[in-house]
Amino acid sequence: MYFKKGIVSKRIEPAPGVLYVVGTPIGNLGDLSPRAQSLLKNVSIIACEDTRHSGQMLRHVGATAPLLSFYEHNTNTRLPQLIDFLSQGKSLALISDAGLPGISDPGEKLVSAARNEGHEVICIPGPCAAITALVASGIPSHRFCFEGFLPAKSNERKKFLSLVAKETRTTILYEAPHRLIQLLEELSVFCGEDRPLHISRELTKRHEQHIGATIGEALEYFLINKPIGEFTLVLGGALEEINPQKNKEELIAEMKDLVRNGSSRSEAAKKLALRHGESRRLLYALVHKIDFDGGN
Repeated sequence: MYFKKGIVSKRIEPAPGVLYVVGTPIGNLGDLSPRAQSLLKNVSIIACEDTRHSGQMLRHVGATAPLLSFYEHNTNTRLPQLIDFLSQGKSLALISDAGLPGISDPGEKLVSAARNEGHEVICIPGPCAAITALVASGIPSHRFCFEGFLPAKSNERKKFLSLVAKETRTTILYEAPHRLIQLLEELSVFCGEDRPLHISRELTKRHEQHIGATIGEALEYFLINKPIGEFTLVLGGALEEINPQKNKEELIAEMKDLVRNGSSRSEAAKKLALRHGESRRLLYALVHKIDFDGGN
């Protein structure tokens, strides 16, 4: 069932020869949508990372379709088989161990291959750890980038960390428990201990936890408390530099004038950001350092 021009229309799902990318819970089974449940109960075949892990959830919803493993190390051999199923007119659901397939897993390769062969691909929205953590973090979300797991090899890792440190948008990272402290120590070196950081674990589960609000605070916490579970890190962006062509003293003088004429500090920073095309975030930081009763 879907909406079109204000009219509720019916579309039979699952349809033959269609790949359904189905979002599944990242912890709480109550987050599995009725549409996702219906599809999983009625598709011809279900491809999943771990048949034993997914089997528990599928039995819970009454899904009985045959399961095929589809993970990083069997992607090349499994892809032709899955595409052949679609060509035979079978409906195929793709799920991951948790969350929305195609995010840091081989699902994107199957979607690409299916589209290249002319098969329709439909995503059934569901939970995603990256977006869930971002929304809960309180860190700016109007511009962000997703990096997933950083490379394990030292040289590649340093290059990525260097780029992450300079990124002005919010960055979302994934990390395993046994590498979390190493990552926090690296971020501390590359970004500084005061960079905003929000860490989430066990999202939507009974023991959901959020740790922050800076790299230094998170590192201090996990040096005392052993990391357990999978982690999603939301890292605040690097501060943008003020345009060197605009004299800092001139900006300060304009800020003082605005505040003395009734603007709040935040309003002054916003007006100057619009007026001069500067970073609003950087101007907020600058305006709060000014002594409006005297000098700087």
